[in-house]
Amino acid sequence: MKKIFLFFTIAMLATQLSYGQFALGIKLGYNASKLSTNVDTIKSQVNSGFHAGIWTHIGKRLYFAPELLYTMSGTLFTSEGNLAANQWQQKVTVGTMDVPLLLGFKIIHSSVITWRIEAGPEASFVVNKKVKDVSGTGTITTANINTANWYVLGGTGIDVLFLTFDIRYQYGLNQFVKDVSNSGLKSTNSLFLVSLGFRIFGSK
Repeated sequence: MKKIFLFFTIAMLATQLSYGQFALGIKLGYNASKLSTNVDTIKSQVNSGFHAGIWTHIGKRLYFAPELLYTMSGTLFTSEGNLAANQWQQKVTVGTMDVPLLLGFKIIHSSVITWRIEAGPEASFVVNKKVKDVSGTGTITTANINTANWYVLGGTGIDVLFLTFDIRYQYGLNQFVKDVSNSGLKSTNSLFLVSLGFRIFGSK
């Protein structure tokens, strides 16, 4: 965890020295996550969660935007076997520390309103995880959840005075759930995120 904060701090300081203009804020939002399945008899549901953390914008029209977020996500897996004994439901819940490293461009930029687009990679580290049997006995355990994951994400945002509003989609690049015994289940994670932020330092 210390390495995450150190990396985030170094990235902010280095880019601030390079580009000069700097803004810092906080954000809170809703996310809907969906884990894919490669097994026809195992289905997953969209799960609602939240995220919160800090954001930065470093640069002017073209800017670098590293962030540090805590995200709660997960899904409900359902096995639809032919036999009742093989049917089960498991609730998977994870909390992650996420480090998006975004490059953004301000399409419209004024002292009152800004419209921007952003895209880039994200490193995600699982800090807590839980697997709960809702019905029956499932095959997924916490050991099957990958602790370090990579995403690519993109989206758009609008700033009005000191308020920020973001809409993003992020797609998992590696197996989030893997090596599940007896089922061969493999799963990647994707999220849709909406957030409201507040600029506490710097200029637009």
